[in-house]
Amino acid sequence: MSISSERPVSAEQIYAALTALAAEPVADPEKRPEGPQEEDRLHLLGSLLAKTELEITAATRLTGEEEEIEDVLETLLGWGEQVGADPGLAVNVLTNRLQRTAVQVSEPEAEELPPGREAAFAAVMTAVYTLGAQLHADRGDTEGTRHALSGAEEALIDILQGIHDLRIAIGDAPGPEEQTDD
Repeated sequence: MSISSERPVSAEQIYAALTALAAEPVADPEKRPEGPQEEDRLHLLGSLLAKTELEITAATRLTGEEEEIEDVLETLLGWGEQVGADPGLAVNVLTNRLQRTAVQVSEPEAEELPPGREAAFAAVMTAVYTLGAQLHADRGDTEGTRHALSGAEEALIDILQGIHDLRIAIGDAPGPEEQTDD
């Protein structure tokens, strides 16, 4: 079943799910005396997503034990059952998740990222661009594929630069001022 054919979950339903999980956000009674509204839907979905991710994280901490990896695989089975057999939808969901991760890694409020976070952001964006390139290629969109591959290549360069900058920061590589002209 395509996600577009399903009726969207309402803000009220999402709020009820959060309440059932004891994770409902505190509503400002002056701003929302009548409770959650449809314009709150995405915010509430983000809260529900965070609660779900926290529950999964608490249940599947990885220490290398085989049973814990099986727990992660079990959550993936549940995920797959919900997404269904549509590979395009699965890639769209993965891309959306990666984009959220990239924004979270990038610390939008920060003026400049530490080099390790910059490299991590670029790594996530490399995955986003590469998945996008494959989607374009699958559709026969050569120009879209080229554009996405260019983004992936730029992000790869940023990964290497971030890793190098972090090596400079810990003294494993000379900084620009330490290099001499031969």
